Amino acid sequence: MKILFAASEAAPFAKTGGLADVAGGLPPALAALGHDVRVVIPRYRCIDREQFKLRSLAGFYVPIGAGKERCEVLAGRMDSRVKAYFIEKDRYFDRPGLYGTATGDYVDNAERFLFFSRAALELCRTLDFTPDIVHCNDWQTGFMPLYLNRLYRSDARFKHTRSVFTVHNLGYQGLFWHWDMGLTGLGWDEFTPEGVEFYGKVNFMKAGLVAADLITTVSKTYSREIQTVENGQGLEGVLAKRAKDLFGVVNGIDYRFWDPAHDKDISRTYSANRLDGKTLCRAALKRDQGLAAGDAPLIGMVTRLAAQKGLDIVADALPDILATGAQLMVLGTGDRAYEKLLIDASRLYPDRIRVLLKYDEKIAKQIYAGCDMFLMPSHYEPCGLSQMIALRYGTVPIVRKTGGLADTVVDYHRRTGRGTGFVFEEYSSGALLRCLDRAIAAYRDVDAWHGLMQTGMKQNFSWQQSAKEYESLYRKAMKRK
Repeated sequence: MKILFAASEAAPFAKTGGLADVAGGLPPALAALGHDVRVVIPRYRCIDREQFKLRSLAGFYVPIGAGKERCEVLAGRMDSRVKAYFIEKDRYFDRPGLYGTATGDYVDNAERFLFFSRAALELCRTLDFTPDIVHCNDWQTGFMPLYLNRLYRSDARFKHTRSVFTVHNLGYQGLFWHWDMGLTGLGWDEFTPEGVEFYGKVNFMKAGLVAADLITTVSKTYSREIQTVENGQGLEGVLAKRAKDLFGVVNGIDYRFWDPAHDKDISRTYSANRLDGKTLCRAALKRDQGLAAGDAPLIGMVTRLAAQKGLDIVADALPDILATGAQLMVLGTGDRAYEKLLIDASRLYPDRIRVLLKYDEKIAKQIYAGCDMFLMPSHYEPCGLSQMIALRYGTVPIVRKTGGLADTVVDYHRRTGRGTGFVFEEYSSGALLRCLDRAIAAYRDVDAWHGLMQTGMKQNFSWQQSAKEYESLYRKAMKRK
């Protein structure tokens, strides 16, 4: 199949979150199955031409509103089998951040990503590339399936092209004032409750949901959750209507990058059959971060500090977490209130809590390698990659039963020895603490704990399996009339 994979970010070129990991991991896995996969993203300021060996390819005009804007296309490679294209338009993409700055989102994000969506389709004409599948991701590409249906279907090149739209996080929908409808190049007849209108605004996510041939999201549990009032973010009705076209596929992780047996960023490499290196990584992390040495269990968090990630119940439980004797290592940024609370706690207990308000991939790897447990008490979690990485590094996850966490972590039963982590369901600090107590009790049994670590390290969440599921869904989409 010929596949155009369109996203607003992709590793290793530009990244703010998990979408970039998917856009950097899934296309190579699809190419390994024999498909012709082309990735297209905007060329942001952070994407260096020399670093990624980009070359100028072509220029063309893109309709936007009542006029046209010219853009350039740069070409590079994601790997030996996947070509990458970059839409270069300084007016829209030569900026400090991808979507905004610390002061807020860019006010013209609607225009920026409408332009990108049209440019990605116009690129196919420039390349003389006829895609079987256009795979769109999140709200930034939400209008692409609608454009394909309304504006490009009469072009013989796109007659048989089908679209797949992936929801990575329904909480971010791309809502803009109704006058931005004029920038879309579509008629106001699309601005209806059955179309892109959402409580008087233009909803980019909704455009993808109503127009795509198939919809996917990043775990099977999340695909069911988003059809409920609790987790549907106002779009549960739209999703329920399209239930037969909605599928969940768990994201994968790239074991070429996340593998303690070959990781150069950790103190000592190790594997499931050779765990001594993890003990050394643990001692090094405690020493380097100023935490007290000893046998106290070390709990890690690499996270956005936000209520969605469960920081509200962590905050409530923090005194009781410390009362267990455990230590806490946190890496991430987010809401100022949670940042302040954690920093204040680290000042009171400098040898028990270490908080780094930043994101540093090398330190993140050291946390995965050096901690005993990894805490993810999310209110909702579409997929989550951290729990899968933690499992690979033998760091036992403690998670809430939601979304991808429910699909990837099996609750441990001490009597049978089965399971890969510790799971709680009720969203409360009390439920979190009860789950943590179970984990600490298991931690005291050295043999059982080593067995639990080894079981987790042997789990397979590679992109190869996910790619096969997407391959099947692409074929299903191609049969649609």
